[in-house]
Amino acid sequence: MSIYKIEIPTPYAVGDVNAFIVKGDALSIFDVGPKTMEAYDALKWGIRAAGFDMQDIEQVVLTHHHPDHAGWVDAFPYAEILGHAYNDKWLRHDEDFLRYHEQFYSERLLEHGVPQEYIAKSVHVRRELELVGERPLTQILEDGDEVPGHPGLKAIETLGHAQSHFIFWDEKTHHVIGGDLLLEKITPNPLIEPPLDRTVGRTKSLLQYNASLEILRQLPVKMMHTGHGAELEDIPLLIVKRLERQHQQSMKVFELLGDDQLTVVQVTKRLYPAIFQHQLGLTLSKTLGHLDYLEANEYITSTKTEAGIYLFQRK
Repeated sequence: MSIYKIEIPTPYAVGDVNAFIVKGDALSIFDVGPKTMEAYDALKWGIRAAGFDMQDIEQVVLTHHHPDHAGWVDAFPYAEILGHAYNDKWLRHDEDFLRYHEQFYSERLLEHGVPQEYIAKSVHVRRELELVGERPLTQILEDGDEVPGHPGLKAIETLGHAQSHFIFWDEKTHHVIGGDLLLEKITPNPLIEPPLDRTVGRTKSLLQYNASLEILRQLPVKMMHTGHGAELEDIPLLIVKRLERQHQQSMKVFELLGDDQLTVVQVTKRLYPAIFQHQLGLTLSKTLGHLDYLEANEYITSTKTEAGIYLFQRK
């Protein structure tokens, strides 16, 4: 598998995002950066540096739907667009799906202790779409599917950081295009996102993410090409370190609970006292992830009040 990396600037704290040109029976690019002019220029010149023009790209393959990865699908009007079904709703800017997102987030914020008057200003679904492209998928990939034009390159569903996340595993070279599943210097946030299946309720993103790391750990990976930062080689050791650190952070939350019965908002205030008001959605997601982990491992229990608000306490 011939892979060429392009580093694309983003307006986000994570910094540059990586796109990968893969030459096989088809010429594909995996991820395309956010929809900014700076990203477009980097994408265009990166493709040229690899020896191609933008119109040569036959397929755009998305690791997941987040804006820094799915922005410039519009730059390839004649290419096939492939990815998880969840991507398609975002790329279509589907109004029903957006309303579903807003309702989902409003309900989650309310049941986890955010006062009603703060909820509307805390839901920013449409703002995220500003840097997302508008070309829908031409082909939906399922878990285990082979990427067209790349024999032996399999899509593997690895949810948690996103409800659309795939990694792409090459059975011949043992290389993997990993999106944001495992990164060199940072741990991806397991973000709370509404599931595609509206009947299943809230997905527990951190538990999903841990299960996805286990999927990755079972693969004999020679090299992982990541969505941000450098390539990775010693995958199992890095996963062990990340899971140990995550467990320590969860145990800190356990200590912060003390003998109290608290909402997620109250725990978040204790865990992130300096920034929770300015980054409410992100800090609530992180806190709730730790609480889900602690409950799954029987350190704590949760109860729902008559008012529909969840309270957490030690066992």
